[in-house]
Amino acid sequence: MILFLLPALTLLQGCVWVSVRGNHSPASDLTQQQLTAQSSSWIESLAGAALSMPESSSPLPLQATVPAPGMSTDDTQNTGVDVWPELEKAEKLARGAALKWASGVFYRPDQLERLGQYRKRESQRTSSVQSRLKSAVQSYLEGVGSGLEQLRSALADVREVSCTLGEVRSEWSGKASGFQSLEHLREIASEHERLAAAFNNLPHLCSVPVAVMETRRLIESRRLLEAHARLMELEYWQDDIHRQLQQTSSPSLEGASLVFNYFAGVRQLGEALAKELWDVIRCGLVLVRQDPTPFVSAVRIIEREERIDCTLLDTHDANPRFMPPGRPKNWRTKFFQVIEEAIAVRFQTTYLDIRGPGLANHLVDLQNSIMNDLTTVKHLLEQCCPPYYHISRTYMLMCHKCLSAYLQQVVSWDLESSEIFTVLNWVLHVYHSPEMMGHPDLCSEVDFEEMGPLISQDALEQMQNKYVNTVRASVSEWMQKALEVELLDWQRDQEPDFDHEGFYQTSLPTIIIQMLEENARVALVISEALRDQMIVMGLYELETFLTRLREALVDYGKEWRKDHTNPRYYLHYLLAAINSCISLRGAIESLQQQQQSTAPQYRVNRAHPCPQVVLERTTKRACRLVIDKLLFEVQPQFLHFLSRSWLSDCKLIDGICISVDQHCNHYRSVREPYFQFLVLESQWALVVEYVRTLMQKPMVCRNSEERSRLSDRMAQDALQLEDLFHSMSSRQDEDHCACSQGPQSCEMLTGVLSALAEIIRVNDTSMLSLEVSGLVTKYPDISEEHVLVLLDMRGDVPREVRGTVLDILQQSAHPLPQGYRPIFNDILVPTPSLPFCLPTTKCA
Repeated sequence: MILFLLPALTLLQGCVWVSVRGNHSPASDLTQQQLTAQSSSWIESLAGAALSMPESSSPLPLQATVPAPGMSTDDTQNTGVDVWPELEKAEKLARGAALKWASGVFYRPDQLERLGQYRKRESQRTSSVQSRLKSAVQSYLEGVGSGLEQLRSALADVREVSCTLGEVRSEWSGKASGFQSLEHLREIASEHERLAAAFNNLPHLCSVPVAVMETRRLIESRRLLEAHARLMELEYWQDDIHRQLQQTSSPSLEGASLVFNYFAGVRQLGEALAKELWDVIRCGLVLVRQDPTPFVSAVRIIEREERIDCTLLDTHDANPRFMPPGRPKNWRTKFFQVIEEAIAVRFQTTYLDIRGPGLANHLVDLQNSIMNDLTTVKHLLEQCCPPYYHISRTYMLMCHKCLSAYLQQVVSWDLESSEIFTVLNWVLHVYHSPEMMGHPDLCSEVDFEEMGPLISQDALEQMQNKYVNTVRASVSEWMQKALEVELLDWQRDQEPDFDHEGFYQTSLPTIIIQMLEENARVALVISEALRDQMIVMGLYELETFLTRLREALVDYGKEWRKDHTNPRYYLHYLLAAINSCISLRGAIESLQQQQQSTAPQYRVNRAHPCPQVVLERTTKRACRLVIDKLLFEVQPQFLHFLSRSWLSDCKLIDGICISVDQHCNHYRSVREPYFQFLVLESQWALVVEYVRTLMQKPMVCRNSEERSRLSDRMAQDALQLEDLFHSMSSRQDEDHCACSQGPQSCEMLTGVLSALAEIIRVNDTSMLSLEVSGLVTKYPDISEEHVLVLLDMRGDVPREVRGTVLDILQQSAHPLPQGYRPIFNDILVPTPSLPFCLPTTKCA
């Protein structure tokens, strides 16, 4: 009831508040606080009256305790009505507010004329507010009455229900013991229900053994559709009995076990039928070429089972209590698994079965087999399967998956280089070619992005690195064998062979170049990246080979120094080795031009290959051995220098020129640019050896005549050597280019002899300082020791002149100019000894 009163009381209090705010006439004695307090008193009185109101009484009229106009607070107290404590304060505030309002309105005398209008307007406003207030309160009081009536009705209903529940409780407590006697009846009813179910299914149960035998006979005779129809009927009986047992009031585990064991033969039939189905599916490609009927029957049976599985799963979602044993069978999924297993069996081989050349033949057979299978699937097997099987696309994906797994196994074998090449070529080129997966009949089914790579990128890189390493071992072995053959050729008792241009040649560069180019050409069949890796590997191995070749040349030279008559054709094979290095230089440049700088490099724990540097060292070592051979031939003639026969006869220098000419005549069998290099080095070595002999075997002239004879001999030797050098430089075949070193170079080499001769020839010792200054300017590498040897050879240079010359040498010391090749640096001056003078008489 209080719930119905609260809205009315709240509205009543609001109406009183509105009336107070609307009545601002000076005649009003109530303040806002008085009205608020009295409205609260009305609410309390109304609530008390409602709670104490009898059920049959009607709502009471509203009684206000607000004083009537003109009634004071004392009058209100005399009437016996309680006055709130704040009433007096509120009245004062109201009077003050009214006075303030009146003083503001009637400030001027002319406003008093309108006093009647103000009074009438305020009276009308007060009457309007009071009438709205009474109407609102009356409406809510009616609602309160209706609520009270409903509460009384609800209370009566609750009391009636409580009495009824009490009667039921008393009756139930008296009859609870009677229900216990019905337990036996419940058991009898459950047993009757089971027996009734057994009686209804008895005809089916009796026919199960006969049906099982007949179905087994159908399966053995490959009449699969009929066998599956009988099996479906037996499974339906089995599932129906299980369902009835589950739906009984008290399912028995013993009964379910009994039914399960009784229908064991049905489950065996299902397994036997499944075995026959999977055998048919495995041989599907063979069957569809001969008689597709068994395969089509197997697919129809699989689709029947799929529909049964879908129906049972939908029923299971509605009634999760029962699912027949062995369901769902998922034979469609098993269908694709069996096909994938059949594909995988075709790739089961071992390395012992196909090693060597057999691997290439095996991959060819594998390609033909896969293409025959895919063609059969596309044109025959696809017609025997539902369209939503997408059998062609699915078969290709399975074949790709099984082939990828098989090739991963092949990659793990210890393959040789030729076998690795065969696998790489098959994976990267043959597999995607029009002869295989790129065949026009298969293009519509092939999606290489979905299929993915046949071999992962990491496995492919490992395989390529393994191929490069395998070839590297083979290349290193063959290079070593080629070097051994070359060393045996150096010991032959005949000249090296000549090529069609007349140059010395051996089989070494041909073997090396063909080996490297062939490996690069074969690798290019796989990819440019593998070709580049092969080129880098070849450059590394060539660098190692050239190092071994240089060591072999050094040993070859040591062997010759021990016995100068063996090998007989020592010089010829040195020149042939130089030609081999020239040929290898061209091969290196050709390989480097083929290599792409952006290609991945061959990974080794070494610096970048620099075969050119090693080749240059090897070639220079061979050239040095050739020059050593020249110096060995002219060394006996130089031993007779600075003797009487040398001063008076030119036979010694003629013999040297003849020996040098004969030696350098072999250079014509050397290719450019080392033909000119050998010529220049021979000239240089001859001049240096001449100066070395002059410095290391000095003599002292006793007079000007001896100095003149010595200087003339040196000048004539210089002219004769210059003629020799000119003839050597101009000697060229039509296969050689003109000498890069012209007459100026020849004159510069022989000019050192002429300059030394001028030092000896000067008669006025005071002019020696000028001659020495010109000599130092032209040959800045000459040292004080060399000049002192020349002064000692004159035999007439006083100490003062020596000091002046040495001062000039110290003042003229400056660094060697760029491009200048020193002559005196390699000439050692022996320690001073007793002076040697030319005898005036003939030696004994």
